[in-house]
Amino acid sequence: MRHGGDAEGRTAKRSGRSDPWKVAFVTLLIVTVLSVVTWVLLGSRLLVVRDVEVSGIERLAPETVEAAVDVPTGTPLARVDTDAAARRAEELRLVESAEVSRGWPATLRVEVTERTPRLSIRVGEGYRLVDHQGVRITDSDERPDDHPLVKVRGEVEGNRAITTVAHITDELPDRVLGSLVSIDASDPENITFELDGGASVLWGDGRNAREKTDALAILMREHPPEAERRYDVSAPDVAVVK
Repeated sequence: MRHGGDAEGRTAKRSGRSDPWKVAFVTLLIVTVLSVVTWVLLGSRLLVVRDVEVSGIERLAPETVEAAVDVPTGTPLARVDTDAAARRAEELRLVESAEVSRGWPATLRVEVTERTPRLSIRVGEGYRLVDHQGVRITDSDERPDDHPLVKVRGEVEGNRAITTVAHITDELPDRVLGSLVSIDASDPENITFELDGGASVLWGDGRNAREKTDALAILMREHPPEAERRYDVSAPDVAVVK
């Protein structure tokens, strides 16, 4: 009985002990699989950039964005630095933002948000359309009807007054936007509007745009625009008509 018990104990110990050959085989199998996956991702010609797909553009040509992204065909998709590629695309003047992603198995996707014209500036005998940061979008010989004409002092691009006016026009109702002749933001603390028919608006600075808009709407409803009428909403809680 004692010998039988010892044999059973040895058998149990052997069954509970890992087989070194089995461990080695499993380890080798894992390393092989990982090596194959790594090779497929980084070294083979299976998952490489073959196409660059550009979306969200109207003014830019796809080839221009593709050149800016600067990821050669044949580059393994897994090796592409998508953040760096997006930053290169954003260096284009007409690109406000870009997002680059991988489209397996062989496509690099570039989603672009283009800058859009918001305001117009008089330049010489023509007009320049700019976005909310003053970045030039395009030029026109004719005055654009759907982009308010703005006067500012100094450089246009990066001008704080441009950003302020763009924010203000976001709040203005269509009735006011449609009657705007020009906006004088030479002094960003004392912005004024010229309206159709000779009326004007003293807007003041860029703060409280929503409150000023509401006050202006009330004044214009109670006192319709006419020549030399002046609306003062620079202090919206005490808005007046002169």
